[in-house]
Amino acid sequence: MNKHRLAIAIAIALSAPVCALAQDQTEIDDLRQQIQELKDRLDAQEAKDSVTPEATSLATDSTAVAEPSGRGQSGNAFNPAISLIIDAKYNNVKQNPDGYYIGGFVPGAEESGTARGFNLDESELTISSNIDPYWLGYFTTSLSDGEVGVEEAWIQNSGTIPGVVAKLGRFLSAIGYLNQTHPHAWDFTDAPLVQQAFFGGELADDGVQLRYIAPTPVLLEFGLEGGRGANFPGSERNKNGANAGTIFANLGGDIGFSNSYLIRASYRQTRAAERSYEDVDSVGNDIENIFSDLESKIWGASFVWKWAPDGDPSIRNFKFQSEYFRRKEDGQLGYNYDAGTDTFAQEGNYSSNQNGWYAQGVWQFMPRWRVGARYDQLDSGTMSYQPITDGSISREDLQLLQNHKPKRYTAMVDFSTSEFARFRLQYEYDEVRYDLTDQLITFQYVVSLGAHGAHKF
Repeated sequence: MNKHRLAIAIAIALSAPVCALAQDQTEIDDLRQQIQELKDRLDAQEAKDSVTPEATSLATDSTAVAEPSGRGQSGNAFNPAISLIIDAKYNNVKQNPDGYYIGGFVPGAEESGTARGFNLDESELTISSNIDPYWLGYFTTSLSDGEVGVEEAWIQNSGTIPGVVAKLGRFLSAIGYLNQTHPHAWDFTDAPLVQQAFFGGELADDGVQLRYIAPTPVLLEFGLEGGRGANFPGSERNKNGANAGTIFANLGGDIGFSNSYLIRASYRQTRAAERSYEDVDSVGNDIENIFSDLESKIWGASFVWKWAPDGDPSIRNFKFQSEYFRRKEDGQLGYNYDAGTDTFAQEGNYSSNQNGWYAQGVWQFMPRWRVGARYDQLDSGTMSYQPITDGSISREDLQLLQNHKPKRYTAMVDFSTSEFARFRLQYEYDEVRYDLTDQLITFQYVVSLGAHGAHKF
């Protein structure tokens, strides 16, 4: 029995003899009413105390798992929350997805087209729990066709230093806004083109992240990351220290009762000791090119606006989201690698400047039903490569790096039977490859088994 219930019990017990002495029924009724009012006030105070600051803040940018506080924890505070996400799709694709590429951009990670027919995408198993009064633990593993991978595995501390949150382990980088969100929580079935071209899909890192939230009337947050940087656009470098660094800042808050916003600026720098990709030369021969000592710098700006009548999104709400990224790379590029002789046909200095952006809007017009639209665009920008400059090879010998501005148009409608199940129908028209357009129709369902925390703003 908690202290509020105990107080009510004592009040009722003390009232018993008074009631016995009261001769006037009106006095007895008044006393009963006062006891009921006391009970209602204590119940309201108890409910208020159970709401955490994370639950009441609309513009928070932290992972939505209960923060450890060391005070007032329930009996289940240290029991792990376990959930399983199932993400499945049926894809109708006009063009052959084999040989898919993003024109003008070096392939990131294992780039491939959308597979036709029925597909089970990555299932996601998540375990999270308070470790002790000082640390929170979070673990997410992906399961796909017999392969198991660790997406995130970190511990987090908050409250030791006011306003400072420390995260250690493997986590989704805070470069940009969408990159911190797992695919099952996206508003569309796939990532924007700029996310695919610049980060190879999702960018996770092994390292440390520090965030500081200033004590200001609006959300003002600053953060930095230092990590291994082994994932695209970086590579494994077999060295001590951090191979990648990220800094970011967030500004957000509420405007009235119905509107809220978040503005993010971010920057990431990493290096690739050896990053290879396969290409075709001007006469159709398969070649392998390898970047070395390549420095990659990425600048990003993100904007999110949310509207819900009087702050209640359950019936109607609207979200607008847009991000812009610019990438500059400098290093060495070896052209047409010969594994037999361990040499290149040509080598030389390489540099490029590329950019991309997307904008999307999602409108919930009635409970459970949403519609959305998204526009993506990339620009391969400028490229300088020494063997091309001196005439040793032609521009056409780098087929994947020809000038191009990939575009894509997307529309979707989805229906949620509950907060644990969503069904989506999506249509895409893309101009991603050179002189080739494609159309995709996708039916997707995403369901959650078990307790899965709410996602960030």
